Order: sequence, then structure tokens, then C-alpha cells
Amino acid sequence: MPSLKDLKNRIKSVKSTQKITKAMKMVSAAKLRRAKERAESTRPYAEKMAEIVQAVSASETAKASNNLLMNGTGKSHTHLVVVMTSDRGLCGAFNSSITRATRRKVNELKQAGKDVKLYCVGRKSYELLKTDFGKIIIGRYKEVMGNHIGFVTAETIAHDLIHLYETQAIDAVHIVYNQFKSAISQVVTFQQIIPLSVQQEAKVTQSAAPYEFEPEEEEILADLLPRNIKVQLYRALLENAASEQGARMTAMDNATRNAGDMINKLTLKYNRTRQATITKELIEIISGAEAL
Repeated sequence: MPSLKDLKNRIKSVKSTQKITKAMKMVSAAKLRRAKERAESTRPYAEKMAEIVQAVSASETAKASNNLLMNGTGKSHTHLVVVMTSDRGLCGAFNSSITRATRRKVNELKQAGKDVKLYCVGRKSYELLKTDFGKIIIGRYKEVMGNHIGFVTAETIAHDLIHLYETQAIDAVHIVYNQFKSAISQVVTFQQIIPLSVQQEAKVTQSAAPYEFEPEEEEILADLLPRNIKVQLYRALLENAASEQGARMTAMDNATRNAGDMINKLTLKYNRTRQATITKELIEIISGAEAL
């Protein structure tokens, strides 16, 4: 049985941990509000961009063009999966759910006879995947999940991906990230961004107004397709950032509650042990008095 001093030290330690988790929850709640606003404000732009790209690519002129980002390289052997996670832990199953889905995706592609490569965005994706898939990780990008995620980050990543694609090192690019739904709900999402996947782009409704293009569609696509890749990457980064803060807030709230429960149990155990010690001492005193 632990001594009273050990129990007292344990209670003190758990209380200190509870203060830390409570503070982290409050910080994450404040960051979540800003991250959520940024993610939600970017969604309409990204969806409209995807809609316009689909409208342009639907023309016969665009289909007959030699644009690799739209029509592909003519083969589909090497697939690159861009794994987006956080740079820090203590956010529940946020990182593990993404890496677990990535493992399934890699195995599915390998079973289909594809060659798979990985590009890690965020520290945790590399740390969690390097043991099993270290040989197929061909690139990584760190320090992206802070408060200052900018469009320049998406541009840098997009430049790397487009360079790999145009040099025919890869034939297709998929991104995997957590789409933000609420503080307690984040959905792991896969999206193909290279080459253009019409099925995954926003659908043009029948009631939508027709587009008139100036200059020609092929010239528009040469500028629009790389921009669309950057926008979709930027949206994924912001969705991931909001999901990370939501997951961390929920995890820290649960940790704070669990610490409270543990403090109550330890306090009860401390009081019982203390009462037992007092009773034992009283018995010893009474027994000694009777012996005299």
C-alpha cells in the first residue's frame, strides 16, 4: 500500500497536469475560432475555382490540348500521396486517423499493381510513417500547422508536386487531410489534384449560367490548372489546421475530466489510508496503556 506521502505527491502531480490540460484546452478553443473562420471563408472560393476548372476542361478544345495537368501523362503507374498532419501531438486521434487511412490507401494501390510514393506535410506524418514507409518518402515539408499558414506555403508545396509530375517522376497526386466538421468531428478526406479529376471537382448544375471564355480555353487552362492545385492545397491546409485545434481542444477537455476523476479517487484513497493509519496508532496506544 502506498504511503500517505506518496499519495499526497501523486495528487499534487495530477493537479499540476490538470492545470496544464485545462490551459491547453482554452488556448485551443481560442485558436479554433480563428482557424474555423479561415477554413470556412476559403471553402466557397475553392469550390468555385473547381467549378470553373471543370467548365473549362469540358470543352472539346481543352480535351484535345496537350496539357498534362488535365489530360495526364498517358499512364497511371506511379502515385504520390501527400499526407497532411500536424507538427505537434496531444490532439487525440487526429494524426493517427490520417496515417491509418494512408496505410490503407498505400496497400490498396500496391495491390492494384501501382508504385506508391509519399510526400509528408507536417512533422507527425513523417515520424509515424518513416518506420514502415521510409524508403518511399520522397519529400517532406515541416512547420506548416501554426497560426500563420499562408498561401505561399501551398505555392511551395504545389511547385514541388508539379515539378515531380512534369518530370514524369509520378503519374498522379492524391492529398489526404482531415476535413473540419465540428470540434468533435473531423473526416479523413482523399482528393486527387493531379491530373484533373472531374469526378472529384465541384459539379456544375444544370441551372448554372454558361461560361464564355476569353482567350481560348487552352490558354486559360495553362494558368488556371496550377492555380487550382495551389488553391486546393491551401484549402486542405486550412481544413487540417481547424481540425487539429478542434481535436486538441476535445482531447484536452477529456484529459482534464479524467484528471479530475483521478484526483477524486486518489483523495478518497488518501483519506481512507490516513484514517486507517490513525486507527492503527490509536489501537497501539490503547494496547500499550492496557499492558501497563
